Amino acid sequence: MVITAALFACLAVVFGAFGAHGLKELINADALATFEVGVRYQMYHAIAMLIIGLNIMVPVKTQKLILGFFTFGILLFSGSIYLLSLKEILPFEVGKIAFLTPIGGFGFILGWIILVVGILKLK
Repeated sequence: MVITAALFACLAVVFGAFGAHGLKELINADALATFEVGVRYQMYHAIAMLIIGLNIMVPVKTQKLILGFFTFGILLFSGSIYLLSLKEILPFEVGKIAFLTPIGGFGFILGWIILVVGILKLK
């Protein structure tokens, strides 16, 4: 979980820099703001995975479930947002993937619920 968290955090920094420097002249301000939402949520969940993965009080089974749901959330939520925000410069149609964003968000929510339940089960 810690390695995955570090990789997702690293990619969030890379994507953030790409958005701030590489995309500024290519996409409009609204699309850039949307791209930044994907980066922000990716980083939030990478940091959460890092904290959870280093916390010995959270059972390994709970950590694995959270890792799965947060990874799912990052890939679908942030990934779809990245693509949707780049639709004006991509050579293919991405509008049809918009349904993935809320599914990824639901993955985030399930991961947080699993964390709450796991904490409540601690004695």
